[in-house]
Amino acid sequence: MTEPRWLSDEEQRVWRSYLHATTLLEDHLDRQLQRDAGMPHVYYGLLVQLSQAPRRRMRMTELAKHAKITRSRLSHAVARLEKNGWVSREDCPSDKRGQFAALTDEGYEVLRRTAPGHVDAVRQALFDRLSPEQVEQLGGIMRTLAEGLQPSDPNADLPWLR
Repeated sequence: MTEPRWLSDEEQRVWRSYLHATTLLEDHLDRQLQRDAGMPHVYYGLLVQLSQAPRRRMRMTELAKHAKITRSRLSHAVARLEKNGWVSREDCPSDKRGQFAALTDEGYEVLRRTAPGHVDAVRQALFDRLSPEQVEQLGGIMRTLAEGLQPSDPNADLPWLR
């Protein structure tokens, strides 16, 4: 058995800072969206994905993949969004088991009203605190992390396949 590659003191500080900052950022955005629209950040993300999809609709499996969440969590979220009248489900004509999630006009209007406050919250919490050079560095770091974490194996245990 080999000894783990323990984090150095500096790596431990960076790791804890990262966890602290991302937890605070997610909480900040959740509170803003709950206050302004009565929805959590993950629901807002689903509405954004649907608003950018052709005809404002997307297969549920694709929506789960884009949102990086399990299909059961997506199903629960879409049920809540349906209850609010912001999303509807449609059967897939080419696949009896498949369904689409579609953004309703009411959902689009909620998104349109909520987006300015959300963008302001993101700007204040993140971009206004960084120099242009830091924004560029952060973008490069996040792309590197995402590329390294995106599984290439089609049989990988991915949340949206569960």
